[in-house]
Parts: sequence; structure tokens; C-alpha cells
Amino acid sequence: MKLKDHKFSYDREKMLTETKGSPSWVHFGCGNIFRALPARCAETLLEQGLTKTGIIAVEGYDEEIVEKIYRPNNNISLLVTLKANGSSEETVIGSVAESLTFNDGERLKQIFAAPSLAMVSFTITEKGYSSEKYMEQITALLHARFKSGGGPVAMISMDNCSNNGDVLKAAVSKAAEKYGDSGFVSYIEGLSFPLTMIDKITPRPDAAIAEALTNEGWEDMRPIVTEKSTYIAPFVNAEECEYLVIEDDFPNGRPCLEKGGIIFTDRQTVIRCEKMKVGACLNPLHTALAVFGCLLGFDKIAGEMADEDLRRLAEGVGAEGLPAVENPGVLSPEKFIADVLTRRLLSPHIPDSPRRIATDTSQKIPVRFGGTLKYYGEKAAGLTFIPLAIAGWLRYLNGIDDSGNKFDLSPDPLLSELTGKTPEEILKMKDIFAVDLYEIGLAEKILDYYSKLSQGVGSVRRTLHEKLY
Repeated sequence: MKLKDHKFSYDREKMLTETKGSPSWVHFGCGNIFRALPARCAETLLEQGLTKTGIIAVEGYDEEIVEKIYRPNNNISLLVTLKANGSSEETVIGSVAESLTFNDGERLKQIFAAPSLAMVSFTITEKGYSSEKYMEQITALLHARFKSGGGPVAMISMDNCSNNGDVLKAAVSKAAEKYGDSGFVSYIEGLSFPLTMIDKITPRPDAAIAEALTNEGWEDMRPIVTEKSTYIAPFVNAEECEYLVIEDDFPNGRPCLEKGGIIFTDRQTVIRCEKMKVGACLNPLHTALAVFGCLLGFDKIAGEMADEDLRRLAEGVGAEGLPAVENPGVLSPEKFIADVLTRRLLSPHIPDSPRRIATDTSQKIPVRFGGTLKYYGEKAAGLTFIPLAIAGWLRYLNGIDDSGNKFDLSPDPLLSELTGKTPEEILKMKDIFAVDLYEIGLAEKILDYYSKLSQGVGSVRRTLHEKLY
């Protein structure tokens, strides 16, 4: 069966008509995370009769996604939820009413001029907000709304970066200044830019899943790679765990997305959720596993979690970070990290790789470990697992694995600088660690660990095992 022939429990044709006439939600970024989380939430509301309109999806970077995946399937996709117990669940997502690109400029201006528009959300990756061209195109659409009457709207970044709403606001405000119109600048200042915390692993579409779907009777499930190297398919494979926490600041109203699992709360609580995830309960564990996974020859995070030494490392990094966490209330840090360790990282169905996660590590360390190191201060010298993870990163920068073989380092903006420095020099780079490691007495321990990790073939495994028990 083709996706476009699927019969929904709600009147999808009526939804398409309602959305075209009274658009309420526009989303930029048509990739996997959008279909797996926001679009799935909207689908839940449609199925329950809690909303009449869907989402208008806009792809501003890779037009092939719209041309080859969305439109041939009438904007319908298939979500394959991969569970830790080995089972999977399929959900057809029909909540996307239109798919557009920036080439559809007149239609976009019409949408942005609509008084009904309440939400403009984004999953364009952190790099998208630094693209002046992209942000100028977004700002031009807001200018069209301003000229049509200037109705309020919530501008919502759902990307996995710190202070994402503030980042979006800064980029749009900068572009707005070029209009030389104080009224327009004031209008932008008056919009809401809620902070969010999002977390759901949506790897590249798996060819094995495509084959299984084909065997079930689904047609045209083959993944493609676009000219811009986007990996996408008519289906999305994703983990079952998901979190989306949004600052509840919607000046033109919003759908009741809490019925679909989204948490709405105040700004400070979102900040605490983000720090909990990024600074203690997930991302630091990922970084530790990434660098040691590369050194020990693992190609999947799940494979590392089946290794007792590496599992203990992840548990230890999490345990050392947990005391620094301020409980956000809407999510339990203890439950969050338990889900990470017992369900998420060990799922063999999530083909996430150490090499991918090791990308841009120098940019991640101050966020993932800096807050915890500041919390401990001089007491950080008593830590074991976090300094071992940092020492592992220094050893990783040598580009030689534990068997003595060379491997390619993942991309990092500081890679050429870092590989030209000694470990002692790197540890003096306060911008990377967010603290002075020498001042808090931790540099010496890291250098000792690094020395032990660098004693030749097998020393990484030997040192790791020695320090974990």
C-alpha cells in the first residue's frame, strides 16, 4: 500500500481545507526529528478531535526533501518507533497539510499574514541560526506579517542548543535592523521566543527497516541521499523515549499539545530541564562513550553499553554529574538518567555511532562538563569518571586506537589547533572547560590518567578497567 492511500480516523481532506484557510502552525525544517515528534504530537490531537488544523512544513535548506519525499506521498509519512525490548510500532503521520520551500514565497507571505497564525517553530540545527540568508528569509516573512497588521505570534526553536529561543531572537533581530524601520524592530521585540528542551534520537533511516516495511506491503519505502547529503525516507525510525519542554508563552494562543505529550512550563523550569539533560543526565555520558568508543573500535553506542567497562563509565559519569543538577520538577533527573542507561543507550535498534557523537567535542565539553566542574570547584579533584572522560578525549586526539591503528578524527572547529598542542597546553584552555582545571586541582589527575592511557597497545582498555573498579 502507498502512504498516500492510507485511511485516517479523522477527515484529512477537511483538515487540509481548514489549514489552508486558517493556518495556525508553520514549521521550518522537514527532517526526521520534526516528523517523529512535533508532527506526531499534532497527529495525536487530530485523532482525538482536539484540533481542526495541521502543520505547514517548510524546508529552507534542502528542497529535495520536499520534492522527493513529502509531495510524492501527499505529505504523509510513517513513524517507526523502535523500543528497547526489540519490538516496534508503526504510526502513519498525516498532520502535515502542506510542504513548501522558500521558492513558494507568495504562499508563505499569505500564511504569515493570516491572523490565525499562532506558532512558527524550527528544527534547522544550531547552524541554521548562524545562516544570515536563512534568517533574512524568515525575517522577510515576519515583515510581511508586520505590514499586514502585525499580529502576535510565537517563534519557537525546537533545536538542541542552549538558550535556543534567545539564539533565534538575536538572529531575527539582527536581520530586522537592516530594514531601518523602528516600528518593525519594535514589533520583533514584542514577539515571543520561548525556550525549549527537546530530546529524541532519530538516526538516519535504516535500510533494514525499509526492507521490513516493504515485506509488510508498504510501497516506495527506499531511503534516499540528496545532493546536499541529507539522509531521508518516507519513514522515520526513532527511539520511543521523547521529551519536549516548552516555555508557555504563546501570545496568539496554541493547540493543546500537552495532550500529545509536550510539557508546557515557565522559563526557568525549561532552563533547568536543559541543564539537566545537557550538563549531567545524557550528553556527558554520550561524550564519554563517544571518545572511548572510537579508541576501542566500536561502531555503535548500543555495542558499548553491552561492554561492562564502558557501561560502568557511563554510569559513573552520570552519578558524578547528578549532584550538580537542580531538579526541574516537571521531569525527574533520576528517572531521566535511568531511562538513558536502561532503555535508550542500550537499544540495538538505534544505530547511533561514536564517530558521529564525537563531532565538535571541543564545543560540547564546556556545556556538558563545565557546570558540574564549577559545582564541585576544588572538590573536583575527588572525581574519577569525569576526569577519565576528559583524559580519554585527550588520548582520542592522537588519532591512534587502542590496537595501535590510525583512525580519522571527527570534524571539530578546533581540530587543527588541538592536534598541535600538548595535553598540558590543552588543559589550560579555559574556554573549552569553562573552569581553570589547574586552579581547581583537576589537571594533574587528568594528565595522570592520560599518561596511563598512552602506554601503548592495550593501555586504554587496561586503564579504563583499572579505574572503574
